Amino acid sequence: MLMTHNNKPSLINILKTNNPNKKAIIVPNEDSFTYSELTKNVNKLTKQLIEFGIKKNDRVAIYLTNKPETIIIFLAISEIATAAPLNPAYTASEVQFYMEDINAKYLITSEEPKYKEAFKGCPSNAHIITINYNNNEFCLIQNDNLKNKSIEKNSSKNNNSDDVALILHTSGTTSRPKRVPLSHKNIYISIENISESYNLTSKDISLCIMPLFHIHGLVASTLSTLFTGGTIILPEKFNALNFWEIIRSYKITWVSAVPAIHQTALTRIKTNSNPKEYTKNLRFIRSCSSPLSAQTMLEMEKILNIPVLEAYGMTEAAHQMSSNPFPPDKRIPGTVGKGTNVDIAIMDNNDNLLSNGQQGEIVIKGENVIHGYEDNPEANASSFSKGWFRTGDEGIIDEEGYIRIVGRIKELINKGGEKISPIEIDETLLLHPAVTEAVAFAIPHKTYGEEPSAAVVIKSPITEKDLIKHCKEKLAAFKCPRSIKIVDSIPRTATGKIQRRIVAEQFSKSSE
Repeated sequence: MLMTHNNKPSLINILKTNNPNKKAIIVPNEDSFTYSELTKNVNKLTKQLIEFGIKKNDRVAIYLTNKPETIIIFLAISEIATAAPLNPAYTASEVQFYMEDINAKYLITSEEPKYKEAFKGCPSNAHIITINYNNNEFCLIQNDNLKNKSIEKNSSKNNNSDDVALILHTSGTTSRPKRVPLSHKNIYISIENISESYNLTSKDISLCIMPLFHIHGLVASTLSTLFTGGTIILPEKFNALNFWEIIRSYKITWVSAVPAIHQTALTRIKTNSNPKEYTKNLRFIRSCSSPLSAQTMLEMEKILNIPVLEAYGMTEAAHQMSSNPFPPDKRIPGTVGKGTNVDIAIMDNNDNLLSNGQQGEIVIKGENVIHGYEDNPEANASSFSKGWFRTGDEGIIDEEGYIRIVGRIKELINKGGEKISPIEIDETLLLHPAVTEAVAFAIPHKTYGEEPSAAVVIKSPITEKDLIKHCKEKLAAFKCPRSIKIVDSIPRTATGKIQRRIVAEQFSKSSE
């Protein structure tokens, strides 16, 4: 049964449960934490942060991998200040850039050798705090600069739902990364929407394999599970070798990830003679953060015999905006379903809302959506129109409310005025049995300005000529790539997203 939290001042409220002795987090083959232990640790670290002088509106960076302490310290920080999770793969210069960009004066990390980049990259005016663990209890270790820091009392709690709990950056593939301030209310609303969309209850067991420095892993896999009193299985990272065994042995009921992970997992289980042995407890699989091809979705459902639900999310909306529904409602391959308690519409370049069936920019409105980027009036002016947030995605909403994403507006291929969706080319290439991954992108053309090209990863021998012929059989001539590169791998972000412009630049250089 979904718990309702009418009062939303602090995310720590999600730990309120009728069963404090129930397992909240389990690390495969390692430690586990009950809701009572989780709450105790969060309260202890919150108290320590206050003792260190950290207060409301301070920014505290987190440089840790997917471990229980990452969840615990996030909840503790958000109780009194603003948490800023960083990718633990960041170099020293990246740590410095992101901390300086958000004016973070504190960084929480570990003394383990693999976190040494955080120490090297921490700005000179910032304080490093390390987190230690012993016998199911965590403790923060302060440095000398903090020991004599004066404590400002009675100003340390986030007591307003509009207080910023979390600050993240956009990917910044086409410009400087933008700062996205997410309030407690933004996150709470998104958690409620996710929980309702998938009928999450205390009986559910979620497998979290998305990174906790990313909105997908933090809000969908983690906070939504804690909100409904479920259990999180938390391996430190995705491992294709033990993925299905973890799902079987820990009786996972749902998992959310990017298509690249689903495709890898699907390839592995196809070699198993009895895949249903591993999926008998799974209620559904969720895909989000980048487009899932219709072909992959249908193949997954056929082999696994469970619903595969594609969702649509973004950082600025505290993650989820829409999702394909459970049976018996229709799941339409190639769409991201309907809005999930979020208003979604299509808008033209003149701020006019369009009718169903018309193509334009997808816009959203809801309490989960930020009011604006931080200190970026130019981005706010271009991203907000008449109360709607412009997603930057080109799309169509059909008569039943199902949303089809055509592509990122800046990534659409403009061939002599003809707008071509790279996603359509991706899906066409993935229909070929020899292709396991595909990404289409624009390359310069002297006459047309741009023309389509693509890169593919294959699992059996095939020639470029044959792949182009395959496209010509299924696409209008102007949409067909004139060149297709066969590569060993396609570069992705740390969260599994393909950045088409970066891919285009890389492959264009390699062919010069």
